[in-house]
Amino acid sequence: MNFRHLLVLSVALTLHAAAELPFTQVPAEFVGQFSPGKSPLVFNDGRQVKNADDWQKRRAEILADWHAIMGAWPPVIDKPKIEVLETKARGEGISQQKIRVEIAPGQTGEGYLLRPAGAAPHPAVFVPYYDPETSAGLSDKPLGDFAWQLARRGFVTLCIGSPGGDARLPVLSAEAKCQPLSYLGYISANLWQALASLPEVDSKRIGIVGHSYGGKWSLFGSCLYEKYACAAWSDPGIVFDETRGSINYQEPWYLGLDPAMTRKPGLVRDDSPRTGAYKTLIEKGHNLQELHALMAPRPFLVSGGAEDPPKRWTALNHSIAVNQLLGVKDRVAMTNREKHDPNEESNEQIYRFFEFWLKQ
Repeated sequence: MNFRHLLVLSVALTLHAAAELPFTQVPAEFVGQFSPGKSPLVFNDGRQVKNADDWQKRRAEILADWHAIMGAWPPVIDKPKIEVLETKARGEGISQQKIRVEIAPGQTGEGYLLRPAGAAPHPAVFVPYYDPETSAGLSDKPLGDFAWQLARRGFVTLCIGSPGGDARLPVLSAEAKCQPLSYLGYISANLWQALASLPEVDSKRIGIVGHSYGGKWSLFGSCLYEKYACAAWSDPGIVFDETRGSINYQEPWYLGLDPAMTRKPGLVRDDSPRTGAYKTLIEKGHNLQELHALMAPRPFLVSGGAEDPPKRWTALNHSIAVNQLLGVKDRVAMTNREKHDPNEESNEQIYRFFEFWLKQ
């Protein structure tokens, strides 16, 4: 689906979005307030973005800036190989396949593919996390089972874990010359392709969701690869915030990889300075609202917890402004809870989001 087709579809859906998804209303105290950093609606040379054609050029400029700083991706794999290792029947007519999937050239990852009962084609969701068992509902973390719960609701779901098995020591393909978090975005692109290659999946209805580390992964995956129809990010930290220990984009396993030095883990301080792409992004005034804006006019939900409280609406207002320029509304949603971990209510809101946008 190209940009113009997506925009037409978004306009058509606008009429009833607000009634179904009440999470798109900006609290009065944050209306018109914008977080600091580069505006998505201003070109690098200072010109204002004035229309949809301008936005496509500015969008390309943002992508080019971030890829130049984070490093280039290898070519996206058109049809990643999927090897079925084991097949089991689970409750409610769901088939569970343990798989080995090609996540990058010369690199595979193991995970689970959950196929629901019912007539195809189905919508689908990619669910990244530290390990695939949690997402598939096979661990002792019941509220992390996004893939299983979405499969119960009629979605084909695919879940994998960290490349190489350790999130803090990610294994990158030999062809990758990018930061680890950008590499996770690249893996997301390949796994969109993997899902789209399945005959029972509707390629126009593929989303992505993750929590915490998986939230950062799903944020970068959906923003950097426009084929994802929608996305939900559970408390990843949607802005750079050096006062919060869990919003740790500066770490070498995210954006701080630097061949010249390895920083001590933790908050930025004199004995553990910014490094790698993160240092460059901060010095050049970039922040994550630029990436959020790349979603427009695709819908996304921030399932906010301790790291993404209501004040993050000031960052989301940038994306709302882009959508307004494109003539659509109710594409940016946020829910809030007190703690970082998801709860039953926040998870149900995520599932409602995907049911609305991918099952209509």
